[in-house]
Amino acid sequence: MTLEFRVQHDVATDASPAAAPGRIRRVLDRIAARRAEARARRTAAELAELADLQRLLTAAREVVEHGWVQHAWFSYVDERGRTRQASSAAAAEVAGRPLVGACLVGAVVYAAGGPHAVHAQPVQRALDLVWHALASEEGSAVLWCPAPDVRMGRVRDLTRWNDTPGRSSAEAAGLLLTAERVAVHEADRVAAHASTAVGAPTS
Repeated sequence: MTLEFRVQHDVATDASPAAAPGRIRRVLDRIAARRAEARARRTAAELAELADLQRLLTAAREVVEHGWVQHAWFSYVDERGRTRQASSAAAAEVAGRPLVGACLVGAVVYAAGGPHAVHAQPVQRALDLVWHALASEEGSAVLWCPAPDVRMGRVRDLTRWNDTPGRSSAEAAGLLLTAERVAVHEADRVAAHASTAVGAPTS
């Protein structure tokens, strides 16, 4: 006797069908859109910061062109009408007093708002640009956010350069002008990178 088993072929064999391809595509598109918006915000913030840094450096150059000093951060007029000089340690004495001149670093600090701004990010980032203008080939990418001891060493480099015998105010102003151009190059680099990212295919 032969036993015959019959299989019902009209019963669905897949109880968990995959999500429709269209739904997956919509989810991926929303994720890609959020990422693009985040990139656009970052790009806008970077470009705004670089524009602010360029303006700060322009103001610092105007300080140097008005009056430049060596072996001190600032030259100012005290309450008795005497011209005095202040080092970085005594920079607070300049607050509220007429400025006569400033060194390279002091000019950046003064342009950012004065001695109280010495540790503010705009001052630190602007000095990164000035050091880059001094030590690197123009057009090369800036290495941002060095370690604190490295950044302090760079400030010493700028101070030594400023105080070199035979240095002139025109050279100090020229270095700040080069730093302004570095800010422009960095803005171009950021914009170009953002444009490339927008044009890149998404997976």
